[in-house]
Amino acid sequence: MNVVKISYPTPLSKIIDIENDNMDIFIELEDGTNITVVVSTPLNLLQQMKNDNVNFISASQPDIIVRSLTHENIQQAIENYANGDAFWLKLLYVASIEKNVVDMSRINQFLKELNMLNNELLE
Repeated sequence: MNVVKISYPTPLSKIIDIENDNMDIFIELEDGTNITVVVSTPLNLLQQMKNDNVNFISASQPDIIVRSLTHENIQQAIENYANGDAFWLKLLYVASIEKNVVDMSRINQFLKELNMLNNELLE
């Protein structure tokens, strides 16, 4: 799916350390969908773990990770996430707002089926 527009509520020029920060990004897709995502750098994730005094990133809406907060890097990542029908962009966005949009009973059923297939392979 084509990305029509990427907007920055905080201008990129205001980012002090483009290799250690995160920011919200607004995305408009060709089907009219508007999505908000967080784009982070690897150093910023490490900084968050240090600040929280943990050795992991807690489960939450996954950020889109880029090496540095430049328009080129962000655009490449967003376009990659929008490939096909923009499944990952749309899923991450709606699940971040309301996790019940994902049918856990269907996921659990599918996992059972996969488990049975794996067990058959091991026998």
